[in-house]
Amino acid sequence: MHQPTPPSTADANHRLRDGPPWLPPAEGVSGQPRNRTTRPTPPRPAPGAQGPGHVGGLPPTHTALICVALPGLAISTEQGQLTGRGLEGFYRAGRRLLARCQVRVAGREPLPVQARMAGSDSVRFVGTLRASPAAGPDPDVVVERTRHAEGTERITLYSSARHPLRLPLEVALGTDLAELSAIAAGSPGPELPPSVHDSGLRWTTSTGNSSVTADPPPADALASAGLLRWEFELPPGGTASVELRVRPDGAGPLRAVGRAATSPLAPARAAGDDPRAGALLRTSIEDLQALLLRDPTHPSDTYLAAGAPWRCGLAPAEALAAARMTLPLGTRLAAGTLRTLARTQLRGPGPQAGMIPGPRRDAGAHLPPGCTGTEATLLFPVLLAEARRWGLPDQETRELLPVAERCLAWLRTTVGDRTYLCDPQPGGPARSETQAHAHRAAVLGADLLDAYDRPGGAGLRQWAEELRKAFQADFWTEDRGGGRPAAALTPDGRPLTHLGSTAVHLLDTGLLGAGRPAVGLLDKVQTEQLARLLGGPALDSGWGLRGLGAKEAGHNPFGHRAGAVRVQETALAVAGLAAAGYEKEAGGLLRGLLAAAEHFGHRLPEMFGGEQRTDGSAPLPHPAACRPAATAAASGVLLLTTLAGIRPDAPAGTVTLRPVHSAPLGELGLTGLRVAGAPFSIRVSRLGLAMVEEAADGLQLGA
Repeated sequence: MHQPTPPSTADANHRLRDGPPWLPPAEGVSGQPRNRTTRPTPPRPAPGAQGPGHVGGLPPTHTALICVALPGLAISTEQGQLTGRGLEGFYRAGRRLLARCQVRVAGREPLPVQARMAGSDSVRFVGTLRASPAAGPDPDVVVERTRHAEGTERITLYSSARHPLRLPLEVALGTDLAELSAIAAGSPGPELPPSVHDSGLRWTTSTGNSSVTADPPPADALASAGLLRWEFELPPGGTASVELRVRPDGAGPLRAVGRAATSPLAPARAAGDDPRAGALLRTSIEDLQALLLRDPTHPSDTYLAAGAPWRCGLAPAEALAAARMTLPLGTRLAAGTLRTLARTQLRGPGPQAGMIPGPRRDAGAHLPPGCTGTEATLLFPVLLAEARRWGLPDQETRELLPVAERCLAWLRTTVGDRTYLCDPQPGGPARSETQAHAHRAAVLGADLLDAYDRPGGAGLRQWAEELRKAFQADFWTEDRGGGRPAAALTPDGRPLTHLGSTAVHLLDTGLLGAGRPAVGLLDKVQTEQLARLLGGPALDSGWGLRGLGAKEAGHNPFGHRAGAVRVQETALAVAGLAAAGYEKEAGGLLRGLLAAAEHFGHRLPEMFGGEQRTDGSAPLPHPAACRPAATAAASGVLLLTTLAGIRPDAPAGTVTLRPVHSAPLGELGLTGLRVAGAPFSIRVSRLGLAMVEEAADGLQLGA
């Protein structure tokens, strides 16, 4: 029986479900003003104060401005001031280094007028105040704050007064050095007393430390109040700036993987008739870069964290799924993810040998929690086979092939004489999506084994064909609406017929090259009926696919497996429906998700409310959703590259184009993709015709 990874403190809620939340902390810097101890201490928030809407469970994040450059995070509200309440603060490797950063100019807090994300890793706040009595009702000082996830904040004062101004600037600082899991659970601990250190303040406990240094150094530092103070003389039209640097004491600047010149993701761009396409692809790639992490023992290998703020660590199934959807941006992320997970594969004798371990994941009201280790083990050979087609070098494929063989051996051993792959716990159900993952792994794994003259391909294909035939009979339930696939079979063979978005895994998601057998589990008639169901109002909310149909028992538009819109599954549905020729349904889901992305500033969350779309409505954010999330950001890449229908076969030196002929977004150009290790650009016309504009030397257009 598969043993799940023990959850963290905040994993009591099913939303915190997949693996270690953080890497170990990195290292950083520090300087020293004159200490004064005569000012009163400003009021501080009560320990554990979470703000409205937090009654057990996770504190809400749907209105938070989350800057990410892992392992760094900065979480803010639209007010700009960090008050120490809820999740606010600067984090590194899961520890809050600074909880409170409150600015006062001339004794007053600036009036917030705008808060705007300036990128995945930064946010800009603008406030105003009236500093001159002769200014009338108009503000004459602008206070701009730019906050970065790497641990810096720049505060800039702009004067438009007609006379010189003397402006005192005060910044009140505080922290608890609490872990994110404890903060999420509502028990961060008390604010710690600081000491003056170099050009700022320092906090130290037995479990960690933090310092804030300022440039220029403050004129005064008041340790008892956590206060830094400057006085600026601003001429008419003048400016003055202060930069704060938040670090673990003695650590250097944060080096986020995604900001390095060696990022494994190609900087692709989209342009065309619909400007939302370009914005979605740009934001998706920025979010993916922000979520990149290095394997601490093999720094050249990178992978994606599952999402911020709750899951900033390795979740095997999500990391593999996201890497699979980003293959059009190159194969380096796939290779790093595969190598990282290969080192976790279970060895030795026993029924678990060959598994990629993973924790359990809640599956909603109708099914017990599922094992993400099963999903990851089945995704491993699929990603390796597809990465090879997109251009993964032969040597790297050969190095990873034994791991894929052990995954496939685990599959055959676990299935044994049965037809279906059941949950690892005794008496567990046979889930439809698990059969889809297993079937795809067998078909593509056999293709991979045959390509390297390894044994076992014929047996995998035979079992896959038996599974496909049995599935079409056992998992399909007839009804007056034309039938539907069962979500699972109980151990006694009884079908569970609730309809949910996990049915998209039954389709051929069309991510591999041309010339291979279909890897969908349904026959043509069943696929046509599934397309109707996916495009119908029970599942399609108008913004994307609900996790559970609106008419099913237990439907909850905010249930993360019971009715909320699942972005990853909606994108897979678009790819699968387009590959099967159901362009109308694919186009409807695509346009709905693109409209939702526009409401979210093109930064798609992992899920959002499944309320039906109406004229003038907007998608409802889920208060606990990760945003950014790896699979949601990768979905933006998959959605747009699906329209071009790129089917590469790098070992054969060919690429086939199967564009969506209805061209739901009009003309679309994609530049800076990667096929066969070289830049690849393509344009799809308004008539749905595709033309390659840039490709690797020697790459031929296939039939």
